[in-house]
Amino acid sequence: MFVTPAYAQGPAGGGMELFSSFVPIILLIAIFWFLIFRPQQKRMKEHKAMLEAVKRGDTIVTNGGIVGKVTKVVENEDIEIEVAQGVKVKVVRTMIADVRTKSEPVNDNA
Repeated sequence: MFVTPAYAQGPAGGGMELFSSFVPIILLIAIFWFLIFRPQQKRMKEHKAMLEAVKRGDTIVTNGGIVGKVTKVVENEDIEIEVAQGVKVKVVRTMIADVRTKSEPVNDNA
């Protein structure tokens, strides 16, 4: 009496229609991956390598726009830079935006 046929399920073999409706979404994900995520990951790796290679004597630019010469490098996080003659500032290593000039290795024994 209250039983009606289920028309929403359609005929058997609707799996292909379901797959074809997900193809555009899969293509969008692939496009985002190659155009946005991969280049961003590459830039992050390059920036991390640059931060690890900072040494005494390098001229750097911080994220705040301060340009200075590295006078002391501590392994963990802090770097001491000289922004003017006799003016030294401690900077967190991750706040370095760019290394302008690389210096020659400094001999501490001389």
